[in-house]
Amino acid sequence: MARQLRFIGTDSKVDGCPALHTDLRTHEVIIQGTPITDPEDLAQLKHFGPGEAAVAVPRELHVNWGPKESERMPERVDRATFRRLFESFEHTAWRLETRRGYASDRQDPDYEAFLDTGSAPFDPEEAWFVNIRAQTGAGKTVGRVRVADSPPTTEQLFLLDYARHNAMVGEDIRYLRREEADRAGLPAEDFWIFDSRLVALLRFDDEDNLLDIELITEPAEVVRYCIARDAAMHHAVPRDRFAAQVATAP
Repeated sequence: MARQLRFIGTDSKVDGCPALHTDLRTHEVIIQGTPITDPEDLAQLKHFGPGEAAVAVPRELHVNWGPKESERMPERVDRATFRRLFESFEHTAWRLETRRGYASDRQDPDYEAFLDTGSAPFDPEEAWFVNIRAQTGAGKTVGRVRVADSPPTTEQLFLLDYARHNAMVGEDIRYLRREEADRAGLPAEDFWIFDSRLVALLRFDDEDNLLDIELITEPAEVVRYCIARDAAMHHAVPRDRFAAQVATAP
């Protein structure tokens, strides 16, 4: 069975080698570097067996990108703690949304209204809108990139319509076609990044229910998510432009 590898990082400024990857199933770290092939060099290696390979990588690669713990211990938080992050962040909160739908949206009365009328209602006194209006009014940035299918699912169309209300309180919501997200190498994960130093990774079950929220502060991991954010923002288009594209699609 083929490995499920995820890129961790590289110190290279040119061609991406050397680099580190991790196996999502076994949690092994895969080191990509320059092969050592000289017989005299190989003869100096201890415990070097048949079928094994040796590569040379700079020490900085391990220091900057190697796991800092021998066994990762996820830090999971409850929803109340998660909600407080939207009040305490200092300058930026940003999300990548990749699912085709969310159970919480389907359970929302606004979703039923959208199905009935084609338009979701807006309550400016809803707690989310009140807080985000306060945060953006204080000069902070709140944004998202949503990955959408072609054609969008009903749930994605609901969020596309609802994004009008998010924009009214200062959120910057952009869209990216799934095929473009795949070409850009974006992870199939949902997460928030706060102040480019903390990631809240959201995990869902097969029915789109939120299972748990993991906070990640390890610098190399946070940088990986920031790289994904930058790529998503580069390729995404503003909500209004995407809505116009959807409206005129055959």
